[in-house]
Amino acid sequence: MPGPLVTADELLARPEEVAPGLLGCWLVTDRPGGTTAVRLTEVEAYSGTGDDPAAHSHRGPTPRAAVMFGPPGRLYVYFSYGMHWCANVVTGPEGVGSAVLLRAGEVVVGEELARGRRPASSVRDLARGPARLTAALGIGPDDRGADLLDPASPVRLHHGTPPAGVTAGPRVGITHAADLPWRFTETGHPTVSAFRAGVRRRRPGAGQDGAP
Repeated sequence: MPGPLVTADELLARPEEVAPGLLGCWLVTDRPGGTTAVRLTEVEAYSGTGDDPAAHSHRGPTPRAAVMFGPPGRLYVYFSYGMHWCANVVTGPEGVGSAVLLRAGEVVVGEELARGRRPASSVRDLARGPARLTAALGIGPDDRGADLLDPASPVRLHHGTPPAGVTAGPRVGITHAADLPWRFTETGHPTVSAFRAGVRRRRPGAGQDGAP
């Protein structure tokens, strides 16, 4: 069973300080078919304080990124590369625009439901990568802005068993602020996704659009 819900106070620090503490937490979804939960093993921090051009919030509260500006504990869901959905936990004081991208995890509840959503996947790969994670949990555009800290919410963030070790390194698929060590993983866990360096395109996307 998951632990207590994460609280807003626990999310008020800078995203690179909050992110390691989210490893081991459970992201839980209640859907008509049942409950699914993923224990987080990989996350990435994105700052809205003006020092992170890879963040969607870097240009301010645009219609797409408005949810990133709070309050903390909201779910920021966006469509990436026109192919898949990605999920972030909003962090920091309201109005700042910071968030933590949920990149990977292990399915700990509802494996059959997750398999139904990703029928060709192995157990290790069910939620290995941000697009696979949202697919396994059934997260989509209707969940944008959900309150992860509300016990009545259909999408919730609970404490879980923290990892024995945490590894920090550069974020995946980043061409801006590529040297920031703001990707945090549970050391040695098989569900952690492969690292890919960013490739600069003619019209580069923001870092939160990292590869699945």
